[in-house]
Amino acid sequence: MEPNKPCWCGSGKKYKKCHKAFDEKLHTLMLQGKIVPGHELIKTPEQIEKIRISAQLNTGVLDAVAREIRAGMSTQEIDDIVYTYTTEHGGIPAPLNYEGFPKSVCTSINDQICHGIPSEDDILEDGDIVNVDVSTILDGYFSDASRMFMIGDVPDNAKRLIKVTEECVLKGLEAAKPWGYLGDIGEAVNTHAMANGYSVVRDIGGHGIGLEFHEDPFVSYVTKKGTEMVLAPGMMFTIEPMINEGSCEYVVDEDNGWTVYTYDGGLSAQIEYMVLITDTGVEVLTK
Repeated sequence: MEPNKPCWCGSGKKYKKCHKAFDEKLHTLMLQGKIVPGHELIKTPEQIEKIRISAQLNTGVLDAVAREIRAGMSTQEIDDIVYTYTTEHGGIPAPLNYEGFPKSVCTSINDQICHGIPSEDDILEDGDIVNVDVSTILDGYFSDASRMFMIGDVPDNAKRLIKVTEECVLKGLEAAKPWGYLGDIGEAVNTHAMANGYSVVRDIGGHGIGLEFHEDPFVSYVTKKGTEMVLAPGMMFTIEPMINEGSCEYVVDEDNGWTVYTYDGGLSAQIEYMVLITDTGVEVLTK
């Protein structure tokens, strides 16, 4: 690209004053055999601001669920809260009708790893743990995060699983550094989970997000430090490891084709942050 032309990122600056050095660094890394992101994975300043607004709404949805969730309510009631709050604030629930998914949110209870489908028949009981995974479209921009909720008097093993899952996310966040590697995140997460006697789901992971619901790169949590894609400033993705009490193996519900269960019936927990790699570190957009 010509140095005096406007930069491809839309900043309005000349290329030589904006992303020229950035592109040269990526090119050098590519010649060294590293996996580097294309420009399509680098969010522009304008896109970042729009996605931040979507992320604020996504956080608001999760906060609305947190205020109401309790024993005795159905997961369909959670879905109703998500749909109503999102639409009343001008958004669209991203999961609704996504590849045939029938609801506005994923609600995964106890041994359900992910993609639980809300239902009037699924009633939250004292002692349950439940992951509520909220994804939002606002003005065409996507955001995503999930939280674990403990219902009533939760057993100690479930509390510990959730605590370690949160620690795993924070370890991954700490490892996410500009010009580092996706594999740095994976190793940090997996090392901490295994040190605490847990396993990490291997085939389901995080993803790029912002302009689409699921973008590249796939974010694994069992990779090695110094491997996978370079973390270039402007990349946006989720950190959302799924931590199992027992085996990492899983089965998918044959009836609905969506809900993923632990193979051995053990508990599973997941916490999801949506993050942006910046020039100086990492910004959490929603959690």
